[in-house]
Amino acid sequence: MFIRSTAFAALVAALTLPGLAMAQGAQIAFGSVQQDSSLPVEVTADNLDVDQTDGTAVFTGNVRIGQGAMRLSAPRVVVVYKEDERGISQLRASGGVTLVSGPDAAEAARADYDIDSGMIEMQGDVLLLQGANALSAERLSVDTRAGTARMSGRVKTVIQQGGDQ
Repeated sequence: MFIRSTAFAALVAALTLPGLAMAQGAQIAFGSVQQDSSLPVEVTADNLDVDQTDGTAVFTGNVRIGQGAMRLSAPRVVVVYKEDERGISQLRASGGVTLVSGPDAAEAARADYDIDSGMIEMQGDVLLLQGANALSAERLSVDTRAGTARMSGRVKTVIQQGGDQ
Protein backbone atom coordinates (compact mmCIF):
# COMPACT_ATOMS: atom_id res chain seq x y z
CA MET A 1 0.00 0.00 0.00
CA PHE A 2 2.65 2.51 -1.06
CA ILE A 3 -0.01 4.91 -2.35
CA ARG A 4 -1.84 4.77 1.00
CA SER A 5 1.25 5.58 3.13
CA THR A 6 2.42 8.31 0.74
CA ALA A 7 -1.08 9.74 0.54
CA PHE A 8 -1.46 9.66 4.32
CA ALA A 9 1.87 11.48 4.77
CA ALA A 10 0.82 14.10 2.22
CA LEU A 11 -2.55 14.52 3.90
CA VAL A 12 -1.03 14.91 7.38
CA ALA A 13 1.48 17.46 6.07
CA ALA A 14 -1.21 19.36 4.20
CA LEU A 15 -3.53 19.48 7.22
CA THR A 16 -0.96 21.52 9.11
CA LEU A 17 -0.99 24.23 6.42
CA PRO A 18 -3.55 26.99 5.93
CA GLY A 19 -6.30 26.41 3.39
CA LEU A 20 -8.28 23.59 5.03
CA ALA A 21 -11.92 23.64 3.97
CA MET A 22 -14.66 21.41 5.32
CA ALA A 23 -18.01 20.70 3.69
CA GLN A 24 -20.80 18.13 3.67
CA GLY A 25 -20.72 17.12 0.02
CA ALA A 26 -18.50 18.36 -2.77
CA GLN A 27 -18.59 17.72 -6.52
CA ILE A 28 -15.21 17.51 -8.21
CA ALA A 29 -13.60 16.39 -11.45
CA PHE A 30 -12.15 12.86 -11.51
CA GLY A 31 -9.71 11.50 -14.08
CA SER A 32 -8.27 13.23 -17.10
CA VAL A 33 -10.80 11.92 -19.63
CA GLN A 34 -14.29 10.48 -19.67
CA GLN A 35 -14.26 6.70 -19.29
CA ASP A 36 -16.02 4.49 -21.83
CA SER A 37 -17.70 1.76 -19.74
CA SER A 38 -18.29 -0.32 -22.89
CA LEU A 39 -14.54 -0.99 -23.19
CA PRO A 40 -13.30 -4.50 -22.30
CA VAL A 41 -12.50 -5.17 -18.63
CA GLU A 42 -9.20 -6.98 -18.02
CA VAL A 43 -8.82 -8.80 -14.69
CA THR A 44 -5.68 -10.46 -13.31
CA ALA A 45 -5.41 -12.17 -9.93
CA ASP A 46 -3.70 -14.99 -8.04
CA ASN A 47 -6.90 -17.04 -7.69
CA LEU A 48 -10.32 -17.42 -9.31
CA ASP A 49 -13.42 -19.19 -8.00
CA VAL A 50 -16.51 -19.34 -10.25
CA ASP A 51 -20.04 -20.00 -9.02
CA GLN A 52 -22.29 -20.96 -11.93
CA THR A 53 -25.39 -20.99 -9.72
CA ASP A 54 -25.36 -17.27 -8.96
CA GLY A 55 -23.34 -16.01 -11.95
CA THR A 56 -20.36 -14.69 -10.02
CA ALA A 57 -16.62 -15.04 -10.14
CA VAL A 58 -14.44 -14.24 -7.12
CA PHE A 59 -10.91 -13.05 -7.83
CA THR A 60 -8.54 -13.00 -4.86
CA GLY A 61 -4.91 -12.16 -4.26
CA ASN A 62 -3.27 -9.15 -5.89
CA VAL A 63 -6.32 -8.37 -8.06
CA ARG A 64 -5.70 -5.82 -10.81
CA ILE A 65 -8.47 -4.57 -13.09
CA GLY A 66 -8.08 -2.33 -16.11
CA GLN A 67 -10.63 -0.68 -18.35
CA GLY A 68 -9.33 1.95 -20.75
CA ALA A 69 -7.24 4.44 -18.75
CA MET A 70 -8.81 3.40 -15.44
CA ARG A 71 -7.11 0.96 -13.02
CA LEU A 72 -8.48 -0.67 -9.87
CA SER A 73 -6.64 -2.91 -7.43
CA ALA A 74 -7.83 -4.79 -4.35
CA PRO A 75 -7.25 -8.05 -2.47
CA ARG A 76 -10.71 -9.38 -3.42
CA VAL A 77 -13.10 -8.61 -6.27
CA VAL A 78 -16.45 -10.24 -6.96
CA VAL A 79 -17.48 -10.07 -10.62
CA VAL A 80 -21.21 -10.33 -11.26
CA TYR A 81 -22.07 -11.35 -14.80
CA LYS A 82 -25.15 -10.20 -16.69
CA GLU A 83 -28.07 -12.63 -16.71
CA ASP A 84 -27.52 -13.39 -20.40
CA GLU A 85 -23.84 -14.07 -19.55
CA ARG A 86 -22.72 -11.62 -22.24
CA GLY A 87 -20.58 -9.32 -20.18
CA ILE A 88 -20.08 -8.00 -16.69
CA SER A 89 -22.82 -6.28 -14.71
CA GLN A 90 -20.91 -5.27 -11.56
CA LEU A 91 -17.55 -5.39 -9.83
CA ARG A 92 -17.46 -5.43 -6.01
CA ALA A 93 -13.99 -4.81 -4.60
CA SER A 94 -13.06 -5.09 -0.92
CA GLY A 95 -10.19 -5.32 1.50
CA GLY A 96 -8.64 -1.95 0.63
CA VAL A 97 -9.27 -0.60 -2.87
CA THR A 98 -7.17 1.74 -5.00
CA LEU A 99 -8.71 3.43 -8.06
CA VAL A 100 -6.54 5.39 -10.51
CA SER A 101 -7.80 7.40 -13.47
CA GLY A 102 -5.37 9.74 -15.20
CA PRO A 103 -3.64 11.88 -12.58
CA ASP A 104 -6.23 11.15 -9.85
CA ALA A 105 -6.03 8.35 -7.30
CA ALA A 106 -8.58 7.29 -4.66
CA GLU A 107 -8.46 4.72 -1.88
CA ALA A 108 -11.23 3.24 0.23
CA ALA A 109 -12.17 0.14 2.20
CA ARG A 110 -14.47 -1.08 -0.60
CA ALA A 111 -15.86 -0.10 -4.00
CA ASP A 112 -18.77 -1.15 -6.22
CA TYR A 113 -18.65 -0.49 -9.97
CA ASP A 114 -21.89 -0.70 -11.98
CA ILE A 115 -20.58 -1.24 -15.50
CA ASP A 116 -23.79 -0.29 -17.34
CA SER A 117 -24.25 3.06 -15.59
CA GLY A 118 -20.53 3.79 -15.30
CA MET A 119 -20.93 4.63 -11.59
CA ILE A 120 -18.34 3.68 -8.96
CA GLU A 121 -19.29 3.93 -5.29
CA MET A 122 -16.34 3.91 -2.87
CA GLN A 123 -16.95 3.70 0.88
CA GLY A 124 -14.97 3.66 4.10
CA ASP A 125 -12.16 6.12 4.86
CA VAL A 126 -11.97 7.46 1.31
CA LEU A 127 -8.83 9.37 0.42
CA LEU A 128 -8.61 11.18 -2.92
CA LEU A 129 -5.40 12.71 -4.28
CA GLN A 130 -5.49 15.20 -7.12
CA GLY A 131 -1.98 16.53 -7.66
CA ALA A 132 -0.95 18.34 -4.47
CA ASN A 133 -4.56 18.45 -3.22
CA ALA A 134 -6.01 15.86 -0.86
CA LEU A 135 -9.63 15.17 0.03
CA SER A 136 -11.08 12.69 2.50
CA ALA A 137 -14.64 11.55 3.23
CA GLU A 138 -16.69 8.48 4.04
CA ARG A 139 -18.04 8.09 0.47
CA LEU A 140 -16.94 8.89 -3.06
CA SER A 141 -19.30 8.49 -6.04
CA VAL A 142 -17.53 8.56 -9.40
CA ASP A 143 -19.42 9.06 -12.65
CA THR A 144 -16.89 7.65 -15.10
CA ARG A 145 -18.87 8.80 -18.13
CA ALA A 146 -19.00 12.45 -17.06
CA GLY A 147 -15.53 12.43 -15.48
CA THR A 148 -16.93 13.81 -12.22
CA ALA A 149 -17.11 12.68 -8.62
CA ARG A 150 -19.04 13.60 -5.49
CA MET A 151 -17.68 13.19 -1.99
CA SER A 152 -19.97 12.99 1.03
CA GLY A 153 -19.86 12.16 4.71
CA ARG A 154 -17.70 14.65 6.63
CA VAL A 155 -15.63 15.88 3.71
CA LYS A 156 -12.24 17.38 4.47
CA THR A 157 -10.42 19.20 1.71
CA VAL A 158 -6.84 20.46 1.53
CA ILE A 159 -6.19 22.83 -1.36
CA GLN A 160 -2.64 23.95 -2.00
CA GLN A 161 -2.55 27.66 -2.80
CA GLY A 162 0.77 27.62 -4.64
CA GLY A 163 3.11 30.58 -4.42
CA ASP A 164 6.04 30.93 -2.01
CA GLN A 165 5.02 29.01 1.10
